Amino acid sequence: CAMDWQVLTRELSLYLENQVRVGFFGSGVGLSLVLGFGVAYACYYLNSIAKKPQLVASNDRFCRFLEEYCPVVTETYYPTIWCWEGRVQTLLRPFITSRPQVQYRNELLKTADGGQISLDWFDNNDSSYYPDASTRPTVLLLPGLTGTSRESYILHMIHQSETLGYRCVVFNNRGIAGEELLTPRTYCAANTEDLETVIHHVHSLHPSAPFMAAGVSMGGMLLLNYLGKTGRDTPLMAAAIFSAGWNVFESIASLEKPLNWLLFNYYLTTCLQSSISRHRQMLEKLCDMDLVMKARTIREFDKHFTSVMFGYRSVDDYYEDASPCRKLKSVGIPVLCLNSVDDVFSPSHAIPIETAKQNANVALVLTSCGGHIGFLEGIWPRKCTYMDRVFKQFVQAVFEHGNKICSM
Repeated sequence: CAMDWQVLTRELSLYLENQVRVGFFGSGVGLSLVLGFGVAYACYYLNSIAKKPQLVASNDRFCRFLEEYCPVVTETYYPTIWCWEGRVQTLLRPFITSRPQVQYRNELLKTADGGQISLDWFDNNDSSYYPDASTRPTVLLLPGLTGTSRESYILHMIHQSETLGYRCVVFNNRGIAGEELLTPRTYCAANTEDLETVIHHVHSLHPSAPFMAAGVSMGGMLLLNYLGKTGRDTPLMAAAIFSAGWNVFESIASLEKPLNWLLFNYYLTTCLQSSISRHRQMLEKLCDMDLVMKARTIREFDKHFTSVMFGYRSVDDYYEDASPCRKLKSVGIPVLCLNSVDDVFSPSHAIPIETAKQNANVALVLTSCGGHIGFLEGIWPRKCTYMDRVFKQFVQAVFEHGNKICSM
């Protein structure tokens, strides 16, 4: 009986293969259907998916600067044709994009409270454009929530900077990059003390070097909160922000929707728990670690850990303080912010378009697709994303022509 079933299956398979090859495509019907579907999909893609980003900036001078020196923000963005949806782009980017080789020089920076911060330097001493290290432009890079200098998007930014001759330094949040916690303190999006320490340290080492920063996701939120606090009183010339969550309440609400919780929220919660688990003995001095390790959402983690560690009365108080939209009006240097309107980490309705229009130093670039730190483009988007191109052009524009906007 088993042998008869195998023979029947094989014969049926051969029959179907022959029918599809000869009767379907051979008749021209199948080929016509495939071509018709292809044309219809191409029309849909070109009309509804591939679009020019929305550029939001109240300052005509800033707009003209971007149009001339960072033209990528005014050109049509063609997302990868087979994975343009936001969630798909977000999920696939870490697996698709390459990881350029970067040799770092690590520095452990002591802090005023007795802690330490791990900085990874890419000195670019072989730079032919800027052989003098004292004046070599420097880019400070801030990774995302649990990210380090080994994230693919950070490695790509360094690769882009290397080709331009710039130096990079990556700010790894406390306890994330393998270093020990010397005090019971980690990091959050609202507390800018460590970032201020790093910025002034880097500037003190190279006071004659042009200096700017770029932050991704939570790194972008932290950078925006710092800029909103300091205004013009910063050694940074300008900043680039990618996929920042503008309103933490709205970001958390979006991530708690069932599908988003399944795809992103639970995984990120486990990443946060993993990042602090090896420091458990130190952190138990402040928090109920058993309760923290039972968290199943980012909100629960922040309720039992982050808000407690940084002295907030409630998780809502922390989220209010961590939301960059509340500080955007105080930013005092040129800032370019790239977001995708299909980013579930930063819902489009929470992007502060009207507030941005009230600050001449701020420009928003909003793409219709791209997800969260996705921005994949090309048939096989392995080497360079739209985000990488925005980063490269804006950084180069600031360092080479910054005198046209940095005095705004």
